[in-house]
Amino acid sequence: MVKVLVASRIHEDGIKLLKSSGVEVTYVEEPPENELVDLIKGHHGLIVRSKPVVTRRVIEAADQLLVIARAGVGVDNIDVEAARERGIEVLTSPEATVTSVAELAVGLMLAVARKIAFSDRKMRAGEWVKKYAEGTELSGKVLGVIGAGRIGSIVARICRFGFNMQVLYYDPIRNPKLEEETGAKYTTLEEVLKTADIVTIHVPLMPETKHLINEEKLKLMKKTAILINTSRGAVVDTNALVKALREGWIAGAGLDVYEEEPLPPGHPLTTLDNVVLTPHIGASTHEAQARAGVLIAEKVIGFFKQKKLL
Repeated sequence: MVKVLVASRIHEDGIKLLKSSGVEVTYVEEPPENELVDLIKGHHGLIVRSKPVVTRRVIEAADQLLVIARAGVGVDNIDVEAARERGIEVLTSPEATVTSVAELAVGLMLAVARKIAFSDRKMRAGEWVKKYAEGTELSGKVLGVIGAGRIGSIVARICRFGFNMQVLYYDPIRNPKLEEETGAKYTTLEEVLKTADIVTIHVPLMPETKHLINEEKLKLMKKTAILINTSRGAVVDTNALVKALREGWIAGAGLDVYEEEPLPPGHPLTTLDNVVLTPHIGASTHEAQARAGVLIAEKVIGFFKQKKLL
């Protein structure tokens, strides 16, 4: 019998689908590395989300592992090179969470631009800060999209047709469909940063994207600009961003991801009124989690059927 270790919380519909297809499921939520090293033995498949981290040590401890499946987008918590060396397939379900992440990015834009979180904090503290809460409209502004894949394209469409924003984008791969649909202009990263009123990041974390947005890049942005990051924390140099927000290089930021997660208590970002922080909830909607659980289960089942093990 095919045995799959589910090491992260996925939607119950995904678990049910695995079991109904004849898969024996072991469920242990986010075990630490030492525990995962022992648990992985005897399992043919492993399903995770952004945690736990599937290290080389875990992969080398696996004696029957054929596939690692990430319910969601990105594989930065999986040692893909170690998996490939062992002939282990790595699957993802990026299509499951794109709408939820895109909608959160737009929500963060509004929260920062209209000082919603700031106003809420002050109201709860009994302060009426109307004269300090003047914001800016999104309507008619320039949106800069860094990474025009699935999520970046949805954000561009929402902002173009919902707020009549002009769209600039940078991506190593040009997106003619997005240009045709929204009138988006393809340009350089530097031009996006210099021109956009809102810059939103939608790139995977790779060696070439780590600290893609650093002190030099932040200084290119308008003093009135807002930076949104719902991709991966390390794409932005946190120390540089804190400096930019404190010294007014940019007007504000909306962040869902961080170089260190959870964000430690007392972190400098938590002391700033011009940043809105959410705890990596881009994919945390009922709809996205249901889709992610079912899609990754379908992909795992399809993999084992192709191998004629189911």
